[in-house]
Amino acid sequence: MVPVFDRDVMAEGMARPVNWRGRSGRYYALAPERLEDFSFHGGELYLIALGPMVLWVGAAADLVSDPVSRARFRLAMDCADRVFQVDAKADEVERMTIIWDLEAAEPSMGLSAAYAAARSAAATSSRPRSRIPSACR
Repeated sequence: MVPVFDRDVMAEGMARPVNWRGRSGRYYALAPERLEDFSFHGGELYLIALGPMVLWVGAAADLVSDPVSRARFRLAMDCADRVFQVDAKADEVERMTIIWDLEAAEPSMGLSAAYAAARSAAATSSRPRSRIPSACR
């Protein structure tokens, strides 16, 4: 059951931002969008993910100019369960830096949950972790 306020906000497409932490440690407030209604708008950056795993980060121009990005995007759209709009400036260097940073991003969970996750990861660090889900291989 969704509270009335949250249901009304989600119906209007104004979902609350979700915090993700990039590989550099920088936090990003990403705006969730409905995957079913996803379409590119101008030069906006988007992050496509399957759960907490980033599958693709980029903009429409990346699909036109880069065949590798286009192939990764197609795979991501087949496997993804969520998409986020990324707030980024028009500066090309900053945009590429944000893409690099978010390609290894993870959802931010809060301090106590992050502490527990870090302890768990330290205990199981000997196990290799695949970046691509087996369903998408």
